[in-house]
Amino acid sequence: MKLINGKEIAAAIKVEIAAEVQALNEQNERKPHLAAILVGDDPASETYVANKEKACVEVGICSSVYKVAENITEQELIKAIHFINNDDEIDGLIVQLPLPKHINVDNIIASIDPKKDVDGFHPVNIGRMVLGQPAYIPATPMGISMLLERSNVETEGKHCVVVGRSNIVGTPVSILLSRNNKRANCTVTVCHSKTADLPQLCRTADILIAAIGKCEMITADYVKKGATIIDVGIHRVSDPSKKSGFALKGDVKYDEVAPLCEYITPVPGGVGPMTIVGLILNTLKSYKKEVYS
Repeated sequence: MKLINGKEIAAAIKVEIAAEVQALNEQNERKPHLAAILVGDDPASETYVANKEKACVEVGICSSVYKVAENITEQELIKAIHFINNDDEIDGLIVQLPLPKHINVDNIIASIDPKKDVDGFHPVNIGRMVLGQPAYIPATPMGISMLLERSNVETEGKHCVVVGRSNIVGTPVSILLSRNNKRANCTVTVCHSKTADLPQLCRTADILIAAIGKCEMITADYVKKGATIIDVGIHRVSDPSKKSGFALKGDVKYDEVAPLCEYITPVPGGVGPMTIVGLILNTLKSYKKEVYS
């Protein structure tokens, strides 16, 4: 079994990004700039945004966080988004999810300028990605693709089963891995909680991507020997033995599944760090106007 260490791979990519940013800074008047809107005081969201800020500092790009109250109205939030859309000094904008229940997520995503949508969630960017046109790729699927490539996992002609069909991970990663290029060329099956005989189907996978959002759902019964496992899930589970009082688990029952695998990502330290790298790469693309001229 070989561990796909997302933390190490992300660190190596950040060194590459930092070198490019430094070179660009020597030619331009300002640094790339990523802005985030954080609604409310959700601890997990605050942690995610703080990690993104830290990563920006590490590679030498600017970051701004706009904190707004949880009871902000949808129209007020959209107004704040339009303000950032019109700021030429900001290259990328993310609105940290999840949002309070009184706010329509689709309306918020649609209000972000596609040229600054570095999360890659806007319908324009999703549509362009599906058509194979230049687009901002959603950060987690991009991170998964980079993990496979940098770990030298063979994808061409392999059967990839994606468990989960969300617009954030499952659907876009299935599109990426079915593409006709050296980092993909998989035959992809997308399945979900309603799929009949799910364990049997998963056992046909050379590459199994678990993005179902259910803690340790994927057990040894879902995995064939020699498969590559990418665990996208992250769940906080009570653990009195830990100083923090909790442990982080994935969608995969790691201790049971790992002995069967050729490659596997851990939780934490697998997909998570690569998601942040994907976000930074999209911000850099925006700054360089590589997607939208």
